[in-house]
Amino acid sequence: MTTPEININVTDATLAGNLTIPDNPKGLVIFSHGSGSSRFSTRNNFVAHILQAKGIATLLFDLLTEQEDRIYQNRFDINKLTKRLIETTQWAYHQHNTLKLPMGYFGASTGAASALRAAAHFGNSISAVVSRGGRPDLALDELNMVKAPTLLLVGGLDTEVIWLNQKAYEKLECQKKMEIIPGATHLFGEPGKLETVANIAAEWFDKWFKTTKENVSR
Repeated sequence: MTTPEININVTDATLAGNLTIPDNPKGLVIFSHGSGSSRFSTRNNFVAHILQAKGIATLLFDLLTEQEDRIYQNRFDINKLTKRLIETTQWAYHQHNTLKLPMGYFGASTGAASALRAAAHFGNSISAVVSRGGRPDLALDELNMVKAPTLLLVGGLDTEVIWLNQKAYEKLECQKKMEIIPGATHLFGEPGKLETVANIAAEWFDKWFKTTKENVSR
């Protein structure tokens, strides 16, 4: 398993990323991090390592350049972040080592909004979406267009975000599930909680990546 650093050329920038592909990968999960974070997010990397151990390739990348990230408003520009995620997905569709893999999104915090909006854009081409402590309510207008099976994971002590996720859940018309992790706060920093998130996410991706491969082989 290798983790090469890569550069992704999008319309108006070059974005840095880390692509890790285990042997015989089941699919590729592209991470969409939250505001003020990056490809070096300790939480997303923790989740990515567990996915990799279960045979799932991962792509963590910076949605913004260093210069762009210094402008606070950019961190909450969901339109810009969604466009970057869409272009990065298109990049992955054209790489020899990822083009044939089922693809999914893992969105954290505000990154869940861009993940869901990008999933709406690609329709059935995205196999699954997982939101960790996400803000899917920031994508309300596009949620009814999401085709990818979507899992919303929320900490049991994150009361406001639970309410926002319930609001979004009602708008989703795809295969969907909302799971509340007991005793967890917004960042899932309590012992074992982030590992629980990662394992549940891995099961979700594994299930729907298999379904995608079965449908393609028929």
